Amino acid sequence: MPLAVSPDASWTFAPGVVALLAVLGGVYARRFRQARREAGPRGASGWRAASFGGGLVLLVAALLSPLDRLSDQLFVMHMVQHLLILDLATILLILGLTRVILRPVTRRVQALEHAAGPLAHPAFAVLLYVGGMALWHVPALYDAALRHPALHALEHVTFGVAGALYWWHLLSPIRSRHRLGGLGPVAYMFTAKLGVGLLGVLLTFSPTALYSFYEHRPRYWGMSAVTDQNVGGAVMAIQQSLVMGIALVVLLFRQLAESEREAARAERYAA
Repeated sequence: MPLAVSPDASWTFAPGVVALLAVLGGVYARRFRQARREAGPRGASGWRAASFGGGLVLLVAALLSPLDRLSDQLFVMHMVQHLLILDLATILLILGLTRVILRPVTRRVQALEHAAGPLAHPAFAVLLYVGGMALWHVPALYDAALRHPALHALEHVTFGVAGALYWWHLLSPIRSRHRLGGLGPVAYMFTAKLGVGLLGVLLTFSPTALYSFYEHRPRYWGMSAVTDQNVGGAVMAIQQSLVMGIALVVLLFRQLAESEREAARAERYAA
């Protein structure tokens, strides 16, 4: 395929995505104001709102900005789009929630968790997270998703659900029946990130182009289809390592703070 001067970097207008993001933003803003009145800054602090807003911005970047158009032309851009949906946007959205904000739906969430049975277990979240990424990167399925919009939308929904379920077990403000204690978060993170990271390593060092869709696209910036794929794989592997490292540090500080609070409560009871 001949080299092209520059890729199409126009914005995407997807009414369904715009409506979904608008509803999410509106519902959150309304509940945030209510939580602020109920509990003040401790129940709905400014940084929580900024975090949720940042998550929405990342979803706009992934699904509506020029990144969406570029993802149909370059594998590396498609990889960035998937990682925004799977990890970064999801993390910020969940960090924007508090117990007070979720109070009206807490019982429903707990009932849903109970009804889901084994599907609510962290092991299933890891399986869906790693398995979903691996499945959608099977060449035949990956190429089909790029050629059929409905299948492509299903791919994005899969990543969104897998990411939300995975990060919920780590970051949810609602106490779960399957709480990860002790070294549980470390094993949970390591298993998932190692699985997806190995997929990235495979793509990084693959000597051949695995996805025919990109082989037949114009080439930009002097990158062959193989180089494009290798760079995309490296982005995946590095991102998984960085996110795991940062998340583990944050979880460590959270666990230390919780231990200090429990020790303080024990001292009060002893007195």
